[in-house]
Amino acid sequence: MKEIAFLNPENVTEDEVKTYSLREAARAVVLDNDNNVALLHATATDYYKLPGGGLDDDVDKIVALKRECIEEIGCDIEVLQEIGLVNEWRKIYQIYQVSFCYLAKIVGKKGTPDFTESEIAEGFEVRWLSSEEALKALIESEAEHISAKGYMVPRDIAILRAAQQYLQN
Repeated sequence: MKEIAFLNPENVTEDEVKTYSLREAARAVVLDNDNNVALLHATATDYYKLPGGGLDDDVDKIVALKRECIEEIGCDIEVLQEIGLVNEWRKIYQIYQVSFCYLAKIVGKKGTPDFTESEIAEGFEVRWLSSEEALKALIESEAEHISAKGYMVPRDIAILRAAQQYLQN
């Protein structure tokens, strides 16, 4: 998979990152039948993110991504194609995160998410927006914490922009 973004806002050095734990994740730009994009809105802190999450050892990326989408947006998905990967060197958590990113569409009807307690506390809700509106929502996210402002939001902007290129072709 080709790299679509490298995020290092905390200026981690190559020597530092060698001591970090690797965390792999799968993320998706998920389209509904009207080509709207699924975004998760954390209303408590007013930031947006794409569905997806960390991978457990030996779990297939697509299987894990499908599980995350059922949990986070209440939808079964079909992966259409790879978008690329995002590398993040996160000093705050001492991790080197690699996100494998995909373009997907929903299969069947939209359901109800099964949010975790922390997602409920953050006021998570699913928003279905046009690709342009989704990009605007990500860009205008008000996140202050380095985890969201420095990594999640820029990562998801890069993923959505890469997906938009595929959608235009």
